[in-house]
Formats: sequence, structure tokens, C-alpha cells
Amino acid sequence: MTESKIKLDVKTIKLDFPILQQNVRNGNKLVYLDSAATSQKPKIVIDAVSSYYEKINSGVHRGAHYLAELATDAYEDSRQAIAGFVNVKAEQIIFTKNATESINLLAYGLLNATLQAKFDKKIDPRLVISENDEILITELEHHSNIVPWQDLCLKTGAQLKWIPLNADGSLDYSSLEKLVSKKTKVISVTHMSNVLGTLTDIELITKYAKSVNALLFIDACQSVPHMPVDFQNLGADAIAWSGHKMLGPLGIGLFAATTELLDILPPFLTGGSMIETVTMEKTTFAKAPKKFEAGTPAAAEAVGLAQGVAYLNKIGMTNVFQHEKDLANKMVQGLLEIPGVTVFGPHDGNRGGAVSFALQGLHPHDVGQVLDDLGIAVRVGHHCAKPAMKKLNVQSTTRASTYIYNDESDVDIFLDGVTKVFEFFGSK
Repeated sequence: MTESKIKLDVKTIKLDFPILQQNVRNGNKLVYLDSAATSQKPKIVIDAVSSYYEKINSGVHRGAHYLAELATDAYEDSRQAIAGFVNVKAEQIIFTKNATESINLLAYGLLNATLQAKFDKKIDPRLVISENDEILITELEHHSNIVPWQDLCLKTGAQLKWIPLNADGSLDYSSLEKLVSKKTKVISVTHMSNVLGTLTDIELITKYAKSVNALLFIDACQSVPHMPVDFQNLGADAIAWSGHKMLGPLGIGLFAATTELLDILPPFLTGGSMIETVTMEKTTFAKAPKKFEAGTPAAAEAVGLAQGVAYLNKIGMTNVFQHEKDLANKMVQGLLEIPGVTVFGPHDGNRGGAVSFALQGLHPHDVGQVLDDLGIAVRVGHHCAKPAMKKLNVQSTTRASTYIYNDESDVDIFLDGVTKVFEFFGSK
């Protein structure tokens, strides 16, 4: 279905977010520019979580009583709504506690398959990682998409390789010809950088992955909440993202994969709720999604996230993406006009909403503190991407990131705030 193109009515949207109505520092209204870390929550999401606990709270999939039925229906209806958001079937959506767990679900699933293959000849060889294999990531990744693969390589003897980051914040795709080979077993890349807003050329990566029959995983934490993402069009075997970055509650992550992969991948966690049968001698597992959802799930969080999805669907993700690009480009151009400011990442307008920058002679923590005193919330540090920081030749940066509840006036306040940081420290 084609979305109607609209300009976001941010003034009205802001009213749906209770936290944005408060004065936070020195009488200043909150200007929240840290949505790449976690988004704020509209009242419809907050109310949905409260209503769940007030009216239908129960363990799902277990009880035979009325509340259990209501809770199970709410949980599974939420799965259906979230699945539709990225164009997959409900049974292809796995609820986790965050995207980090989702990535570990895949990495440990491959490790379990590798270990099991020594005793079980039925394990699909595509899942088995050997010392002759290679796993390819990028130098731009969040630690969550680096460390699990380092760990898998450590335990299997496989070799980790990466697509280099260029000085301008783009990826060196010319290296793919040399990096991708028949040894490449897994390719795992970010869809959009949480540091630089850089968009990965997924079409090109997919082409290379398919040419060697490698599993392709996409970290979609910064894309699914901010732009249209259709799983069927990506060509990936699996993606992961976080609910709390797309208006939903904390404590819920998502993993979506092809039906084929979910059928053959061993579970990451085992225990209650994910079984088919259990005897003292042997256990058989249920089909996905239950196979990957051991224990009591975050049902209230799923219900809240479904309302976040409904809110975004009402606006239209094409409109969300265009809105954020416009704000980010205004921010980048405004920062470039301030003497002493360095902006990292794309300057050409082809980017997401996360903008990292540095002020000459000032530490990012000092920058963040002065902005905070003005009521402007930004992120400072290495953003869980230390290899990218090293390549950019900085220890850390200040990052401002926009969302649907930000408008041009927020960017103007932010840019004025950056100038005031220089004034505060007596530098220019």
C-alpha cells in the first residue's frame, strides 16, 4: 500500500509525549536529541502497558482461565501487528529482551549447530562454522554486532574480517571483491550507523552474500524505527532491532528471519514454553516462534510496542524518514557553519538522523554537560562503536539524533546551544 506523503505536524505529535511537556533544566523545555539511543514514549504506549497490568495480567500460553486467554490473545495480536510492520508472517517474529540478545540468538544458534553437528548428521551444513570459514562485518558496527561474532570465531576457529570505514564515514565497498569468497559463511552488517547516520548499500551486500551462499544478517536497530523496511525486499536471512528505539517500552527486542532459517536453527535458550515434548531421556522443541522464546515473555512490553507500531503506521514510515533526513541535513549544514565544529559522516544529505560532531579543543562530555544545562539532551561517548571511533581518529564524539517529535525549532535551539558551549568555555 502506497503511503500518502505528508509533512509531520510535530506540534501536535509533541502533545502525545508526556515527558516532552516538562521543564527539565533551569526552566528550559526538554529538547530531546538522543533517540538513536532510546525513543520517548507516546501516551498510547504508556497506557497500553498500564492497561495490560490493570486488566488482563497473566502468563501467556499457559493458563486455561479467562485472563490467560486474554493475555495470550493480546500477546499474539501484538506479534501479528509487529510482523506486518516489516512484512513478515507472525511466526517469523521472535521476541527477545533487546537487539543484543537477538544477535546472540543467531550467533549462539550457529555455535550450537556447530557443536551438535559432531553428533548429529542432520544438522544443515550452512549452519556449521569451521576453522576454515570467515565471518564478515564492517568497521562501522555497534559492539553488539562485533562482540558476538568475535566470540563465535574464538570458539570455532573461524576468522573475522571487516569492510573498512573510509575517512568520510562511508564504507569501502571496493574491498568486497577481495573480502568475500567461498570461505565467507556469514555476513553481518548494520543497515544504518548509530554513530554517523551512514546508510549501508544493502543491495550490493546482498548480491555478494548470495554469490557465495553466505548467511546475511542485518542490524536494523537504526533503520526499522526510522525508515520503511520490507524484509522481503532486503534479501537477508535475518534482521534484528529494538522496541525501545521505536516508541515501545524498554525490555523488548525483535528477531525476524526466513522460515527456512528458523526451521533449521537450534535454539539459543532452552527451558519452559519452548518445548514440544519432554521425557527424562529426550526433549523435542516446538516450532518457531515458540522454539526461541524460552520462559515467560515480556507480554506487556509486546502490547505496548504494538501501539508504538500503530502510531508510526498512522504517520507513515516514508514520511518519518523524509522528516528525519530534512532535520539531520539542517543540523549538519548548521554545524558546518559554526567555526571549530567538525561533523563526522555524510554531508551529502544521503543519511539517517544521527549526527556526530566534535568541538575543537573541547571534550564531548563538557559539550554534553553545557547542552544539558540548556535542556538539550544529546549523547556523548564512543556510542558502543570503538573501532569506528579509532578509524575516525577520535576517542569519542557528541551525537544528536532526531525523531518524529523533533522539529526545526529544536534544531535551531540545538545549534544556538552549540554556539553557547563555545562561549561558555571562552573559545571560538
